[in-house]
Amino acid sequence: MIRVMLADDQVLVRAGFRALLDAQRDVEVCGEAADGEEAVALVREQRPDVVLMDIRMPVLDGLEATRRITGDPDLAGVKVVMLTTFELDEYVFEAIRSGASGFLVKDTEPEELVRAVRAVVEGDALLSPGVTRRLISEFAARSKEPAAAAALDELTEREREVMALVGMGLSNEEIARRLVVSPLTAKTHVSRTMVKLGVRDRAQLVVQAYESGLVRPGWLG
Repeated sequence: MIRVMLADDQVLVRAGFRALLDAQRDVEVCGEAADGEEAVALVREQRPDVVLMDIRMPVLDGLEATRRITGDPDLAGVKVVMLTTFELDEYVFEAIRSGASGFLVKDTEPEELVRAVRAVVEGDALLSPGVTRRLISEFAARSKEPAAAAALDELTEREREVMALVGMGLSNEEIARRLVVSPLTAKTHVSRTMVKLGVRDRAQLVVQAYESGLVRPGWLG
């Protein structure tokens, strides 16, 4: 059973998400929070698999709440998905840097919401092509000398190649076609790379690819 927590200051939004998720056989809503501070406390108490977190909330906003959750080693298994009104929200870059596993637009189709919850539990990042492009443009705008990344020394040449392709926004299927391997093999390479680097999910692997200098924004043309 996938346990989901809702964090949004709008009661109607929470009620709509709860009704939809509770209708699924493999999903249950284990709690609701109306602000970021309440969300952090509830996550520590309930240990959900996924938190659907609104960005703009009173007392403590979703970004800071996400930082506190993803920065707590005891909550390493909790995935945070940010809820936003528009896909290319101004806080996209900062939220991914803060540890969010991806984004969902609040008016997303019901079946897409359920699919997204299941996907993020499996370690996939909810980064649409539009969001990925926004992230890349932000990295380009904030370009600076990459930090030393000794952890990359642990990666094989193929894993570095795969990590670079993930950083360029390619899906497992696209990586498989590029490297002429099966999608399962591509997924295995991505998973092993995440384990070696100790990153939470694919979204954090994208961040690591740029911050380590493995991928530079200019390479995308």
